[in-house]
Amino acid sequence: MKGDEVTRESTPVKRGGRNAIVHSLDRARDWWEHAKVWQRYLVYIALVVGALILPAPAIGQFMTPGSDWTTVLIYPIGTYILLAVGLNVVVGQAGLLDLGFVAFFAIGGYSVAYYGVEHGWNYWVTVVWGIALAAVSGVILGAPTLRLRGDYLAIVTLGFGEIIRITANNTDEIGGARGIPGIPHPDLFGFKFKLDPAPYYYLMVAAIVLVIIFSVRLQKSRVGRAWAAIREDEDAAELMGVPTFKFKLLAFAIGAMIGGLAGGLYAGKAVFIEPNTFPFILSATILAAVVLGGSGNLPGVMLGAFLIGWLPERFRDLADYRILAFGAVLVLMMALRPEGLLPSRRRKAELHEGTGGMGTMGAEVPGPDTDVSTAEAAK
Repeated sequence: MKGDEVTRESTPVKRGGRNAIVHSLDRARDWWEHAKVWQRYLVYIALVVGALILPAPAIGQFMTPGSDWTTVLIYPIGTYILLAVGLNVVVGQAGLLDLGFVAFFAIGGYSVAYYGVEHGWNYWVTVVWGIALAAVSGVILGAPTLRLRGDYLAIVTLGFGEIIRITANNTDEIGGARGIPGIPHPDLFGFKFKLDPAPYYYLMVAAIVLVIIFSVRLQKSRVGRAWAAIREDEDAAELMGVPTFKFKLLAFAIGAMIGGLAGGLYAGKAVFIEPNTFPFILSATILAAVVLGGSGNLPGVMLGAFLIGWLPERFRDLADYRILAFGAVLVLMMALRPEGLLPSRRRKAELHEGTGGMGTMGAEVPGPDTDVSTAEAAK
């Protein structure tokens, strides 16, 4: 009884100290979870319209006064969002910590570059082929390693990402350290993409919309429920008859496909790629976007990717100090709100109950608002 009284008395104090922005984000999430179908479709339409007018010069003058706004919308913002949605399948939905996601991005990019330049394949064929190769790579990586959990799996995936980069750097057939220049631009129904960034931006928006629809459908399906069970307690899911290995392998393959798609779209716009285009820090950046936005919650993940892609460009005038300030903000954010800006209710409850933000990794570490008795029970 005394513990209950302490909890009831301390809860208002915690809530009263929260920032007004955090309250607004929580209310927006709660409204969205209970919104009617027609309300959701109105939001979808508004978002699509907003995305279509986003490259307007008037918006760009404020968003990135020192850079071309439309180009920034393609890379890093659009590419980060696409990669974050793909990584969210692995980390947010299935609870598997992947530190080598950039490898699939590289496979998609090099597939478009190599087969387009060396063999003259059509751009869209190379994109599809890159997606297929990325999916196969995800299966090849996952088959021997998905018996591992937590930080062990993270170390293996980190090594895989570095293996892909170093292999590209040492393989003359795909350009080696020189990279591959002269990647052909895509064409669509007779319209040829050139250096104008606007068509690439709308292509990126279309890809993001398709991937979001695919991801949401998966999350609400039997596959999504199996991933949620694995994320919350893999042993219990196994005992209840969920074929955990098969579903984890599927998560790796689907996440890899989305990463390969992002790589293919990036290569078509960049015209030139080389191994240093795909460093480990990019994997860490996308993971930071997923965690910052709210792992497992698609709107939150997209918000986190947008902020991580946009803020360093917005404050480019501060030179290297912008990265220092940005890192400090991320650390502060994770200390005060580790569940992210827009977490789902389920993921927020998992974190506060001590099951961590990424499946089994961090399960022993309670959240900042976790009751002491709950944290001890989790141990």
